[in-house]
Amino acid sequence: MEQQSDVAGYMEPGGKNATLIYILYLANIIVPFTAIVGVIFAYLNRGQSTAWVDSHYTYQIRTFWIGLLFGIISGLLTIILIGFLLIILVLIWMIVRCIKGIQLAGRGEPIPNPQTWMF
Repeated sequence: MEQQSDVAGYMEPGGKNATLIYILYLANIIVPFTAIVGVIFAYLNRGQSTAWVDSHYTYQIRTFWIGLLFGIISGLLTIILIGFLLIILVLIWMIVRCIKGIQLAGRGEPIPNPQTWMF
């Protein structure tokens, strides 16, 4: 019975759900399309929890869209070979944002500036 409530905790708005979304973003590096599931969770749960969790949802939504934008630009620039370097930089950027988010969510702290393009 307790295991079922643990799983439910990851699906309901809150810190566990925010952590799950970060994990889905990181898993997207190996398993495509998990980030889409994560951003859907973020959109569905934003505004349904406390302010500190909402800051994570906003940060996650921005991470998805900014990462997608720069991923597409990098993919197009692979024609002139600089895109390969840019793809690596976008991956590093995404990983750093997710790790920062996981750490803050684990401590129950908000993202200081969820609107930022950087970290």
